[in-house]
Amino acid sequence: MFATGEIVGDYEPLYLYWQEAGDRAERSVLSNEDFREVQRLVAEEGVNRLDQLLERLKQRFLPRVDPAAARRALTRYYGTEIPEGEAAERIAGILAGWLVEAATEWGMLRLRRGWERRG
Repeated sequence: MFATGEIVGDYEPLYLYWQEAGDRAERSVLSNEDFREVQRLVAEEGVNRLDQLLERLKQRFLPRVDPAAARRALTRYYGTEIPEGEAAERIAGILAGWLVEAATEWGMLRLRRGWERRG
């Protein structure tokens, strides 16, 4: 699965989402096109900050998230009602983080820590 936990601390909300989404869950797994988009954002658009990359990828995933299933999953996870829009954004954010972790594991990206020198 190539989930390292380096960006996404807890994948349980995503697992719950997949349970709630049923057949629609397949829209929210990583695809070759997602990895190509990471490469394009970095190489062609020059996105080099993690927060910017995550935001761009979150917007890519958002249309692929079922808001009602996200709400049910996060309501189960947190034990309190979460609005659909907020829940969908959280799931899309987890997917974006997972994609960055996987791309890093595949050697497509290198996450540089704030204290590391450029060069």
